Amino acid sequence: MAWPNIFQRGTLISQFSHHHVVVFLLTFFSYSLLHASRKTFSNVKVSISKQWTPTAFNKSTELPAEIWSSNHLFPSAEEATLFLGTLDTIFLFSYAVGLFISGIIGDRLNLRWVLSFGMCSSALVVFVFGTLTEWLHFYNKWFYCCLWIVNGLLQSTGWPCVVAVMGNWFGKAGRGVIFGLWSACASVGNILGACLASSVLQYGYEYAFLVTASVQFAGGIIIFFGLLVSPEEIGLPGIEAEENCDEDSHKPLINGAENEDENEPNYSIQEGSTITQARAISFNQACCLPGVIPYSLAYACLKLVNYSFFFWLPFYLSNNFGWKEAEADKLSIWYDVGGIIGGTLQGFISDMLQKRAPVLTLSLLLAVVSLVGYSRSPNNKSINALLMAVTGFFIGGPSNMISSAISADLGRQELVQGNSEALATVTGIVDGTGSIGAAVGQYLVSLIQDNLGWMWVFYFFILMTSCTIVFISPLMVREIYYLAQRRQAYTLNE
Repeated sequence: MAWPNIFQRGTLISQFSHHHVVVFLLTFFSYSLLHASRKTFSNVKVSISKQWTPTAFNKSTELPAEIWSSNHLFPSAEEATLFLGTLDTIFLFSYAVGLFISGIIGDRLNLRWVLSFGMCSSALVVFVFGTLTEWLHFYNKWFYCCLWIVNGLLQSTGWPCVVAVMGNWFGKAGRGVIFGLWSACASVGNILGACLASSVLQYGYEYAFLVTASVQFAGGIIIFFGLLVSPEEIGLPGIEAEENCDEDSHKPLINGAENEDENEPNYSIQEGSTITQARAISFNQACCLPGVIPYSLAYACLKLVNYSFFFWLPFYLSNNFGWKEAEADKLSIWYDVGGIIGGTLQGFISDMLQKRAPVLTLSLLLAVVSLVGYSRSPNNKSINALLMAVTGFFIGGPSNMISSAISADLGRQELVQGNSEALATVTGIVDGTGSIGAAVGQYLVSLIQDNLGWMWVFYFFILMTSCTIVFISPLMVREIYYLAQRRQAYTLNE
């Protein structure tokens, strides 16, 4: 197995300027803040459920029903929990629709404007949803649903924009490890959201929303004034020009079928003169790119599992083991720690192999085993945290790879011919399809848990992880076959 030239020469770090570092950090923390506000909602579900039911304030049996019924939504915690699952589903459906739209908009407007607008507007919606309504003691199901639909649409501007910006600055060389490390932004956001929520939860869940919304709004302002969306903005050469100088650095990890029968195909993204003004490709053209549909379907199944942990893990720990909500919030961090390590390490290995699908398939097979183990975790916080981290490694890691490095591969493959205006659209398709699966999953999780119990929820996760393997397997077979062809040709040349 040959290492990519970029690792052999040790130039992966030296080729980057301080502009690359700034872009990496700004995009990393901008999406971390978006995820922190989402995590806040999942971390305070127990408190919201209590607030929305009579038991929160109705401590005196002498109070007539009409006194608390005007301020509370549900007669029982079970109905409140089901509505919280419905809100997750509403958010993810609107988020999924928004991703398809935001990807197209991001390829046609300034990415910095779109990202900054989404962050600031979403922060205002979160503030109204969690803080203002509680301060005013205004509780209305339809109002909550409308706010969460708008929040999903606004939050959807984040991922296509940050992936497109990263794709503009970082080429194919070492993309697996760079994007693997960078894709930890979601997990870091989860950790940040959990820490912020647990630190102020004692004062009321409305302050958890207030803190995260304020930080996110400030981050949106910083993005507007500080983010450079491409090297060309400051006169630096684009990554297509850099990649043309090093043929080995851009051997495709995603390639069309027409190249499979060639021993030494041409892997350059763009030949000849550079394109001065790229046209954004259409939605249908992006869907027809090799690998887009299979990876999108696979991500729909995998994101369902990953986001179920994201939305329901603190609630599961508190509900199933009886642990305090703040303790459950902090313990749930270990799932994200596993995802950070998994995404980075698996991205590095895929760079070494110069193939993504085999690494994903092996990880997902082990994910099935880890899900079985975690479903049988004893009532012990240390053992639970260890099993949780292992599960995050094998589920969160592949999820991070598909949504970041593989999306960048798909959006900058050979057939796009160096058109950087395709990246946000392709990312929106992959993540949007994944979010549709996640949206359906959140409602099913609450339904299965309410009728059958948590063990059947884990059986459902195992089924969806297996479906992910089924969608990725043909891509894995093709990549292994192509790799064997290359080795055979190399042996004959010797």
